[in-house]
Amino acid sequence: MTPPRASAEPASLAERIEAYRQDTDFTATLRGHALRFHATWGLFSPREVDEGTLMLLEAVEVAPDADCFDLGCGYGPIGLTLARLAPQGKTWMVDRDFVAVEYAAANAAANRIDNAHVMLSNAFAAVPAEQRFDLVLSNLPAKVGNEALTLMIADAYEHLNPDGRLYVVTISGMRRFIERTFEEVFGNYEKVKQGRQHTVGMAERRA
Repeated sequence: MTPPRASAEPASLAERIEAYRQDTDFTATLRGHALRFHATWGLFSPREVDEGTLMLLEAVEVAPDADCFDLGCGYGPIGLTLARLAPQGKTWMVDRDFVAVEYAAANAAANRIDNAHVMLSNAFAAVPAEQRFDLVLSNLPAKVGNEALTLMIADAYEHLNPDGRLYVVTISGMRRFIERTFEEVFGNYEKVKQGRQHTVGMAERRA
């Protein structure tokens, strides 16, 4: 007769709370570059790089000398990948959450990426008006509202060089709104990739 399997005792509440206080720590290979990330609970997708970000990074074309902008950087997977792909350019990474900015800056230092500039900013609010970029990327949040998203897209247009591109990934339910707003602001829209849950869209600031 087979003895019953002993079930593992669940961790106590105190043990779980203490575990939640510890940073998450993982490595991801993004566009051929191995990066190590520390994150914390409360930041988006703290245990692994999320599916939408992976889709976005695989879709974007990055020149080695591109100046890039990561809008809503979180702990840094998009911006640090861009910085590695464009070592001759400068990548700006911004977030309105000071915790995200602290972790993104620490991850840049830990991965020895010195061409990334991390700063606290509500979208482009703290970015100098004259600053221009070749690429702007964002995993756009779904719950900030259409007004905030429209401002982000309009400000991205203003901060792009001629022929610069804005790439965003959203949940697929937002695709029509993004398409319409890109057409209104940029005069063009391209659906780069669509999966079951996410869509990558691109618009170009034409000279």
